[in-house]
Amino acid sequence: MPETPRDRRLIFSVRAKRLPAPPANALAEAVDFPGVRLSVDQADATLKRVADRLAPPRSMLVRDDFNILALSGGAAGGAFGAGVLVGLTKAGRRPNFAIVTGVSTGALIAPFAFLGPTWDDRLTDAYVGGHASSLLSLRRLGSALGPSIFKGDALEALVATFIDAALVEAVAVEHAKGRRLLIATTNLDSQKGVVWDMGAIASRGGDQAVKLFRDVMVASATLPGLFPPKMFNVEVAAGEDRGGHQEMHVDGGVASPLFLMPEALLRWRDLGQRLRRGRVYAIVNIVLEPSPRSTAPGVAAIMGRSFEAMLRFSYRQALNVAAGFCARHNLPFCVASIPSSFDGVNMMNFETTLMRKIFDAAVELAQTEAVWSRPAEVLPVWRSWFRRPDGLGPTSLPVVTDGARDGAL
Repeated sequence: MPETPRDRRLIFSVRAKRLPAPPANALAEAVDFPGVRLSVDQADATLKRVADRLAPPRSMLVRDDFNILALSGGAAGGAFGAGVLVGLTKAGRRPNFAIVTGVSTGALIAPFAFLGPTWDDRLTDAYVGGHASSLLSLRRLGSALGPSIFKGDALEALVATFIDAALVEAVAVEHAKGRRLLIATTNLDSQKGVVWDMGAIASRGGDQAVKLFRDVMVASATLPGLFPPKMFNVEVAAGEDRGGHQEMHVDGGVASPLFLMPEALLRWRDLGQRLRRGRVYAIVNIVLEPSPRSTAPGVAAIMGRSFEAMLRFSYRQALNVAAGFCARHNLPFCVASIPSSFDGVNMMNFETTLMRKIFDAAVELAQTEAVWSRPAEVLPVWRSWFRRPDGLGPTSLPVVTDGARDGAL
């Protein structure tokens, strides 16, 4: 029988129990959906297999660009990413993406970014149609003894409104062409990030595929404390303990606020011609620049300011990792982030008026060349001997070489 809202409330009640997590180091798969998660270790054979899945070797005669888009977290700031995509469409400068990745609110944007401009109306409605404001309101607050501020059905209802069988089928069609849609969640039990191949899920077809597709998106956007964790029933490989197991997943941004591909693959130097004519784009749904100001001495102010600083550091570090990967493979790297003029906007504020303001500003910005800033270059050591990096863009990331960090210019 399908899981009901009452069942979900029981799972997360104070006295409820859950199935045990899989044994440590066991290869776990989603029940009835083997092979839809990218499990990557350091073995060359494994890395090659995953690389073949994401970026098959390309003939020198192929002249198509191989564009990658990474969409970050940022809660209500996702209105910025949605606006950027719509603005690029209006300007006639929206790239075709071979790989689209999403985390948290970026996971909610990712399917529409993946499917292209014909889905812009649905993407726009998702962020400025008033759905978030009504579903994530005080009327949907959870129990004081529960695991989250909001009830789980609020986010699930928001996702279900826009992710239907037609969208999932469209993702499956693009997956069959070799394009890839990846969404990350964080497994709290193993304390590791998990990358889901959404096209592989969509290709299975049927109601179960739609349900798992939605569940992964909900899990990726499940900010700890704001929404209850998402439980996934999993089974382990033959020969191991195959009893019933569950994994507890939360926001993918807990593990990484932005990603290009599985972490181990980022360090693999044999990608070679797979990324030929490649270009990497990142849309960051927060303000990256520091905002110096006096911090009030109260506990709430100190905690809030500390969380904000931690968040900005983690996003900048994720961009540094991405920039290093691009430098090693000679890939141009372009970043769009919320302008500093929006500093102080509460990313937990889902009021439609505010989200519309962010969205409209992003649409306007995306129709200019200024939407893409270039972070400080990350150069191989030998290249840094021969030329000085250009000046920094608005993101003001530090210049990094393979050998040492030089600091901002």
